[in-house]
Amino acid sequence: MLGNHGRGVAKTIFTPFAKLLAKLHVTPNMVTLASSLLIAIISVTVLATGHLFWGGIVLGVILFADSVDGTLARMTGASSQFGAFLDSTMDRITDGIVFGCLLWWAIWGLPDGAIRSTSIAAGIVCMTAIGVVPYVRAKAEAEGVVAKIGIAERTDRLVIALVSAGFSELSWCPDWLYAVGLVWVAFASTVTVVQRIWVTWTGLKEATE
Repeated sequence: MLGNHGRGVAKTIFTPFAKLLAKLHVTPNMVTLASSLLIAIISVTVLATGHLFWGGIVLGVILFADSVDGTLARMTGASSQFGAFLDSTMDRITDGIVFGCLLWWAIWGLPDGAIRSTSIAAGIVCMTAIGVVPYVRAKAEAEGVVAKIGIAERTDRLVIALVSAGFSELSWCPDWLYAVGLVWVAFASTVTVVQRIWVTWTGLKEATE
């Protein structure tokens, strides 16, 4: 998936930047909080106001650089359980802000019609999935089952949604791209939840046999 391949590329590109941050005594948690704040500000001020193309590009760059805190943590030996917890928590918050702003624009920015209605319905499913997808995995792992499975990782879902929304703003692209991106994310998230429930059910069943 995009997330798996993207991490290796991002690590290569942003390792020099991580080395610079280490020299400046910037901690991984500082990077996590700063990037999350940037995502929130850009989403609310750019994405939610209908500047979908530029908002998508800027957010895409920040999300691509999302591995900097992890690279910095490994480089400085500052990896910690709290750091991992904070990173995961901020991921959930920023995902909610990004998809919340996309849903906001679908409600207030798109003209009445099938595209708007479909985008709103899919956006609601996406907002629900932000919490459910990681919860199912965490709950499964609490029961001793590894449920790291799914047809789309977090990065995939964000990239597809942002790219679709961004291109829908361009005059030479169809308006329905906005709805397509959110529908795909809603579908992929639903399938991922079902996959993880199935893996957990079979895993627990095998453990009791």
